[in-house]
Amino acid sequence: MKFFGMNLAIILAGTVSAFTPSSFNVATSSSSSSFSSALYMSADSMEPLRIGTRGSPLALAQAYLTRELLMKKYPELKQDGAIEICVMKTQGDMILDKSLMELGGKGLFTKELDTALLNKEVDICVHSMKDVPTWLPEGTVLPCHLEREDTNDAFISGSEDIKSLDDLPDNAIIGTASLRRQAQLMAKNPTWRCVNFRGNVQTRLRKLDDGEVDATLLAIAGLKRMDMAGCATTVLDWDEMLPAVAQGAIGIQCRDDDDRSLKYIVGLNHGPTKACVDCERAFLEALDGNCKTPIAGQARIVDGKIKFRGLIAMPDGSITYKTESEGEIADAVAIGRAAGEKLKAEAGEKFFQMMVEMSPQQVLGQLTKK
Repeated sequence: MKFFGMNLAIILAGTVSAFTPSSFNVATSSSSSSFSSALYMSADSMEPLRIGTRGSPLALAQAYLTRELLMKKYPELKQDGAIEICVMKTQGDMILDKSLMELGGKGLFTKELDTALLNKEVDICVHSMKDVPTWLPEGTVLPCHLEREDTNDAFISGSEDIKSLDDLPDNAIIGTASLRRQAQLMAKNPTWRCVNFRGNVQTRLRKLDDGEVDATLLAIAGLKRMDMAGCATTVLDWDEMLPAVAQGAIGIQCRDDDDRSLKYIVGLNHGPTKACVDCERAFLEALDGNCKTPIAGQARIVDGKIKFRGLIAMPDGSITYKTESEGEIADAVAIGRAAGEKLKAEAGEKFFQMMVEMSPQQVLGQLTKK
């Protein structure tokens, strides 16, 4: 059946041109083989501010949002040729037939951007923060987080009769490449089977529409940024599905000695978002989790306090450790770090050693065994 009666051919037309104002031209950059294309305004005498981004429809939407905010705040960036958007492919974009765990996890969507930044092929990079490792390459900083979108996950059903997770029958097939989602799903119903589901949002929705799976989960933030929130059957709250660390947050990175870029992006920083993301990333760093460890962590500011919730689990959802804490916003990093250390102590060294020693095939075997 067509997904909610929508013509997916329209959704799948999410090409570069769909995110390019009519005044823009499209050309191929010769400055680096890592660039698949470059989108830029007409030439001008001023040195352009070059924004590095992946080429997926969501990544482009985030890059153009950044461009729009820069132009709104800094009049000089409204000039023709003042901003150039440089699009490149990452390893994570190019290899879609394997899970992120099998490819090595974090850094798959940032390495090529890091290289372009350090080689001065771009001036700033726009990232989905959940894809950014807790460490940054030497010589770079990430001082800016744009105001965060809704952080929750969206449940998307392939059947109009299934309105929520609770409506899924035993033995349902759910498409997701996220171990975090898989572990929480299987903790709810061990009979559900999770299958690797990669590709951009449009590709995943097409697979759902083709009946490859019964349902899938996506970040509602990404759907909203592409004006596709209507695809969601329902939005899951934290009790149903705790989101990933830094989900829904956009970060902007630059070289630490680039005063011009620093001036521009620091001016876009949203303090409350940065405090929450810093808390969550401190939690992740304290756990020192690898790509085979399901980890979720979210912070929010309520009544002037930062409240954090986190969990770690076995990939099959058979064991879960959870924690909650709160404190002063100024102590965000310390709160996140303490929460990570607490769960690390509760789970014990054996838990994490088992995660390290377990092969990707063994993890996937846990998730698909029936």
